Amino acid sequence: MRIFHSKKEKKNGKRRTVALTVILSLFCGLLSGCSVRETNGTRISDLEYVIVGETDLPEELAAMIEEKKAADFKLTYQAGEELYIIRGYGEQATGGYSISIRECYLTANAIVFDTELIGPRKGESTCKGPSYPYIVIKTADREENTIFE
Repeated sequence: MRIFHSKKEKKNGKRRTVALTVILSLFCGLLSGCSVRETNGTRISDLEYVIVGETDLPEELAAMIEEKKAADFKLTYQAGEELYIIRGYGEQATGGYSISIRECYLTANAIVFDTELIGPRKGESTCKGPSYPYIVIKTADREENTIFE
């Protein structure tokens, strides 16, 4: 059985569908608790930190890094009164990569962590297999969000 609708009914039905989709999307966004927080980029002070070696990582954090290391990732991890900030650059074709910390500082409401992946120099002897460069720093636990640049 076919039901024929007028052009006006079809047009109204499409509008209704679009309106319901928009309303549902907005409602889901409110339920998810997502928020956008504006950050003030003005540097207040440098953040004191230490670079953490692979053998000094908490066991749970080491497992998380192992799971994520094949892809580019940014991660924070809180353990007791310490905050770990981790930046991984995913799988690289060879070894010989290093990571430089450009900046690590506090703003009024955020920690800014800016790093750079540095590739092997031309002619440098490198491992032939893939590598998974990442860096971990540890600082005192803070309430501010971390911004990776």
